[in-house]
Amino acid sequence: MTVGDNPARPFGLSAADRADALAIKARLDPAREAIAGQSTVYADLNWSCDPEWLVAMADKPGSVLVKHGHPVLAHVPANGDAAPLLAAMLSGDGYAGSLEQIDADVGDFSYRKLRKRERPFVMRLDPADPEPVERAAYDASYKGVTDALTLYLWRKPAFYLTRWAARAGMTPNFVTLIGFIFCVAAFFLFMAGWYWTGIAAGFAFMVLDTVDGKLARCTGQSSNWGNIFDHGVDLVHPPFWWWAWAEGLKAYGRPLERVYELLVIGAIIAGYIAQRLIEGIFVRRFGMHIHVWQQVDSRFRLITARRNPNMVILVAALLVGRPDLGIELVALWTLVSLIFHAVRLAQANARRDRGRPVTSWLA
Repeated sequence: MTVGDNPARPFGLSAADRADALAIKARLDPAREAIAGQSTVYADLNWSCDPEWLVAMADKPGSVLVKHGHPVLAHVPANGDAAPLLAAMLSGDGYAGSLEQIDADVGDFSYRKLRKRERPFVMRLDPADPEPVERAAYDASYKGVTDALTLYLWRKPAFYLTRWAARAGMTPNFVTLIGFIFCVAAFFLFMAGWYWTGIAAGFAFMVLDTVDGKLARCTGQSSNWGNIFDHGVDLVHPPFWWWAWAEGLKAYGRPLERVYELLVIGAIIAGYIAQRLIEGIFVRRFGMHIHVWQQVDSRFRLITARRNPNMVILVAALLVGRPDLGIELVALWTLVSLIFHAVRLAQANARRDRGRPVTSWLA
């Protein structure tokens, strides 16, 4: 239940509508008034907080999240007295009721899904300037462990695209669809040997692949279908890109000998599949991604042989007029990455066999 009124429009949504959407994603039922006999989570619309706080507070009846003493979120148990809480929220005063207080500036948090460790944000939502909240929400939606391009290169440009898409009323699925079109275009352009045009289409897809997820998290519009569509495209397309790149060498004028080409592409595809299997085995056995086990794993994730680092290799090779060398280096780097992850899985298994815990450094 939202408390108060705020004309701010973060990401083009009214404060109340965005709060309701985020509540639904936290598996809470939005309501405009408390229902007798049911516990209620209250949210002050003059404040904004990381959606993870909603999830946490939903599991903490009888508690209130405070910032500088002011109640921001509270979970009042069934038949509890919400009057002191509502009075404090509406007046802007500090809270002095009986709910257990959780200080937003002290609580520490582990984002298991986003693979990072930091304190969730809580801040005022200024009607005249919602951008600080938009930036905080966008940063909060970012994975802490991912590739270097996503984490550093287009983090800022993707923020403005995310905000523009939200204000234009675009859904995350629509952004994913546009990205998919660029993804398919890149495949055919690579196949024709039009590498620079294909790279432009590929990078457009890669940026939009960041935007759709951030848009979903910042506006509460994520869905099961969208998740399947987005991650399905991410999972399937890379081997097709590398195959098309190798095939395009004929049109470019630097073809690989046929048997050698098949060996190169075979190494890339086999290595890609094997790495995905290792990641799946690690999650199944240890309940976490292999990239968050120890700091070395998180650092290697910045450059491991996934789509974005591989594209850096191909672009560098194309700059010197050797796209053939680029695909060879991608195959080599894929094998190096596979060996690294295979060794890390073996080390984790050996650690567990010795009776030592295998836990994430982010925990």
